[in-house]
Amino acid sequence: MWRVFIYLTMALFALAGCTSSHYGPIEQPEEALAFSPEDYRIGVGDNLAINVWRDQALSVTVPVRPDGKISMPLIGDVLAADKTAEGLADEITTKLEKYVRNPQVTVIITNPSSTDFQHRVRVTGAVRGPQSIPYRQGMTVLDLVLMAGGPNEFAQPNAAKLYRRVAGEVRVYPIYLRDILERGNLESNYQLLPGDIVTVPDRAF
Repeated sequence: MWRVFIYLTMALFALAGCTSSHYGPIEQPEEALAFSPEDYRIGVGDNLAINVWRDQALSVTVPVRPDGKISMPLIGDVLAADKTAEGLADEITTKLEKYVRNPQVTVIITNPSSTDFQHRVRVTGAVRGPQSIPYRQGMTVLDLVLMAGGPNEFAQPNAAKLYRRVAGEVRVYPIYLRDILERGNLESNYQLLPGDIVTVPDRAF
């Protein structure tokens, strides 16, 4: 009898853990309102117009190769992938200073073919239909999860996470998805940015 009572008690505690709600302040994701097209990172397949002022021989239009690099006269290969246009221009300027006096470099992304991949949001894990969809301004966690059909029967909704790259580092923020869906508590219904990933874990059995 006591053994049955202990099993029942453990089961109740486990159930309580699965249905628990979050109370207290939630840290809001950084840069939720700070994204702009100027933050675009160069990707493989993009075409770049690199202009060196008053030096047509050094000014080129080049694609970003599969290894993430471009080729420039005098300085050879330069890693371009995952840099902003301004950041790449600064790096090329520094390298050219060994050969050219006071070079002035501008970089323009003429065909950002990697834009679609970078400007997507994704939801993975214990949802009915994992999704990778183009970002639309104003999208929220709830929008994305509903597009994925909601959590499946194996989900642990209040253990969901938002993964966001901020200043070159991946930050992780809690999402209390059960509270959003069942209680209308929208505190963790964050606005999304391009590149965000939402994960919903399975319950531990």
